Amino acid sequence: MAYTDIDNPSETAFNTVLYTGTGSEQTVSGVNFQPDWTWLKSRSNGQPNVVSDSVRGATKQLYTADTQAETSYSQYVKSFNSDGFVLGTDSGINQSSQTFVSWNWKAGTSFTNDASSTSVGSVDSAGSVNTDAGFSIINVVKNNTTAHTVAHGLGAVPQMIIGKNLANGFRWIVYHQAIGNTHAQYLNENFANTDSVTFWNDTTPTSSVFSLGTDNSWNGTSIFYCFAEKKGFSKFGTYVGNNNANGNFIYTGFKPAFFLVKNATEAGYAWELFDNKRNHVDGIGNIIKNRLFPDTNAAEGTNSDGYCDFVSNGVKIRKAGDSNSANTYIYWAIAENPFVTSTGTPTTAR
Repeated sequence: MAYTDIDNPSETAFNTVLYTGTGSEQTVSGVNFQPDWTWLKSRSNGQPNVVSDSVRGATKQLYTADTQAETSYSQYVKSFNSDGFVLGTDSGINQSSQTFVSWNWKAGTSFTNDASSTSVGSVDSAGSVNTDAGFSIINVVKNNTTAHTVAHGLGAVPQMIIGKNLANGFRWIVYHQAIGNTHAQYLNENFANTDSVTFWNDTTPTSSVFSLGTDNSWNGTSIFYCFAEKKGFSKFGTYVGNNNANGNFIYTGFKPAFFLVKNATEAGYAWELFDNKRNHVDGIGNIIKNRLFPDTNAAEGTNSDGYCDFVSNGVKIRKAGDSNSANTYIYWAIAENPFVTSTGTPTTAR
């Protein structure tokens, strides 16, 4: 059984909050903490996936479905507060009467590393970190002519890293432990695994640093969202599909609140994102029918039969098309609550 130090993730580490647009400035509350990374998406129409964080500044945005440069615009997220964030008037994140979702992560502790002083890493890094939740936001400036190592502040080995050069024309590059240090995925694309030594320098992250190769993507200023696996709170893994409506069961050790999955074998399959706050199949408990796509601006996709089932200790795939035979899938799951709490108390099953 999975014991954890995070009994209430939605109060200390991660929370999904739904809201309805007003067309005028509004405060979105109910996050339960001051977020350091907020990802916004319209559910009801085709608007961008917009991400803001406290390291770059709330009013600076990136878009997960494209390669645009960082923008500075006060009518998306205006500021973060102790229970959520303030939104401006832009229709992409606040169109009147439209429905939206926000995924929110807490880092919260300032982090700086002077590589020449600490001898940790070969290039300076700075950001914000939550070691309990295994999450850090790291800002790095480097020259792509030389490989570098970067301090991430987690005190544990990152299992997933999402990086983006803040200049125009650069993809979102994803490291995932299940596909290893020689490959990457692109968050803004539906590609299969890409093999290149220039991304991660063919080097697995350690508990203190991750490695960057000489790819142009790392020339200049980049932002990295780093995640270490925490028992009972987060899980990063892989499974092989069986092309059956009675699909794979994925053991996580907790009831999920967030589930991001990608077919890593075949091109043409989008990233799919599920959470515990959006629509379930009527009368069928935790079977999730609504999904969103980080690599497109599409509105929420639905299916009357449902796609996956969030149970007390994992995820059960419920749709054949989301479990193609012999294809490898990578995933990232975050807990709603652990299967077993830090006191040894089991979560109620269903």
